[in-house]
Amino acid sequence: MQIHLVDATYELFRAHYAPRPPVLGRDRIVLSGVSGLCDQLLYLLREEGATHVGCATDRVIESFRNDLFPAYKSSVGMDPSLLAQFPIAEEAIEAIGVVLWPEVEFEADDAIGAAAARFAADSAVDRILICTPDKDMAQCVVDDRVVLRDRRRAITYDRAGVLEKWGVEPASIPDWLALVGDSSDGYPGLPGWGAKSAAAVLRVYGSIDDIPPKASQWEVPGLSGAVRLAAVLADQHDDLVLYRTLARLRLDTPIPQTSPAELEWHGAPRATWEAFCDRWGLQRLRARPHRWLDG
Repeated sequence: MQIHLVDATYELFRAHYAPRPPVLGRDRIVLSGVSGLCDQLLYLLREEGATHVGCATDRVIESFRNDLFPAYKSSVGMDPSLLAQFPIAEEAIEAIGVVLWPEVEFEADDAIGAAAARFAADSAVDRILICTPDKDMAQCVVDDRVVLRDRRRAITYDRAGVLEKWGVEPASIPDWLALVGDSSDGYPGLPGWGAKSAAAVLRVYGSIDDIPPKASQWEVPGLSGAVRLAAVLADQHDDLVLYRTLARLRLDTPIPQTSPAELEWHGAPRATWEAFCDRWGLQRLRARPHRWLDG
């Protein structure tokens, strides 16, 4: 079997900010994000033939990472009309009949990483597709068994694809992000360390823990400015370790399902789905599911 793990928060954001007229629901509430998320899930189930699916959401934007680093991404300044759609999106996912992991202490990415690690160990699983273009999730890639799937661009990143795209092994992605920073998550990385220099060093040493302290000890072909980079590394080592902690997924995030069979989609519960569409004024979606749980 194949398992599709969907970052529903990403889909919600993407649909909300898509350059098209807003979708208005009951009482003219903006539901562009929810409508687009539903479209994507139903397309995945219908046209792409997904059979076993898990969705993760950020029930709240803040997580344990904000306690470690207050400048980490938060809901401050977010569009209120987008924030208001988060609980509705979770209701929609469950109304479709898809397994949902709504995260509060952890993030959606953590839940997806934990699910990928758990179910990849099951011999009944042939492949796991992590449905998001988020580079953070590239750390989950394992050969061509656990892959990153950018559905919008129809690109799949296996181990070779991660190496080609980001220049490092999947396991080195948190170290790479720690060095270069991640503006979407709110941590800056180290001054002077760019994507190419970080990739060049990590291709040789793999982890920030194994980079020699002195530039004279480095064996990195074609790297310039090694003395300066090594000095920054030594001076901001504690910050670097913190940034890597922020970038690393928490694979101990609780996932109730213990068997991949529990992710099988059996169809949308008709009464629940139709009631959801009626409640929020999404009549366009009412007849969209191609399979009903109850016939």
